[in-house]
Amino acid sequence: MNVGITGIAYALPAREVPTAELQRRVAVASGLMLPPRMFEQATGIRRRRIAADDEYASDLAIDAATKVLAETGRDPLDIDLLLFASATRDMAEPATAHVVQAALGSRAHALDVTNACNSFLNGIDLARSMILAGRATRALVVTGETPTRAMRPKVDGLAQARSAFAGYTFGDAGAAVLIEQVATGGIVDIDSDTHSEHWAAGGIFGGGSRHPRGDEHTYFTGDGHRLRRIFETIGAGLIERVARRTGYGWDDYTKVLVHQVTLPYLDRFVQVTGVPRKSSR
Repeated sequence: MNVGITGIAYALPAREVPTAELQRRVAVASGLMLPPRMFEQATGIRRRRIAADDEYASDLAIDAATKVLAETGRDPLDIDLLLFASATRDMAEPATAHVVQAALGSRAHALDVTNACNSFLNGIDLARSMILAGRATRALVVTGETPTRAMRPKVDGLAQARSAFAGYTFGDAGAAVLIEQVATGGIVDIDSDTHSEHWAAGGIFGGGSRHPRGDEHTYFTGDGHRLRRIFETIGAGLIERVARRTGYGWDDYTKVLVHQVTLPYLDRFVQVTGVPRKSSR
């Protein structure tokens, strides 16, 4: 059986904020004098979409899901597995998948998949696996990401600025993919590595039993240099493993999509992996 993506859609908040404006707000709130275009030059990001105050992760997911169902001619009741796969969600409980399902009017087996930046890919992997196992026929994997709400509005000192900086690369968006059996092609290969000893390298540590309350732990913190060192240690090996298994070389790919925080990180990825610079995005 071949399983693949048969439909895809996205949703973007209407509000667009230039990076220069974001830097100005942070600088004013923090009482700092920052070099012009510092955020933009360090990240390569000129602007980003930010959800409105009354716009939630589920809203972005519902928008994208409604589009993909319309574009593929599917009824919500055609879906028998619905996964909300995101690093952000509406609330701790219940699963945001139920908010999405109630709005769509579907009756699928619904649950959340949460694993930081890997969430959406993990959701696609899980949906494919359940179809291959005969547990589902047609899956809708949706995401609504609102990480800008975890950006620190101001920083108190250089150390906090460093730990918060990756958060200033965030933007908000939603997406949805329909996954089902296909006659040919489909998802050719999936692989991943898990090195859980590095769990503290970055995250939003509030909302659970460790830090159930308090704003301090609801902001993103991370060590960008440590995250890059982790990738340099383990990332290339995974890519080489996929190449050996599939027999594909870089010339076989039209695009190589890279999850990266800054342009220097992307440049380092190209150096470590050998990916042609013109093909990486």
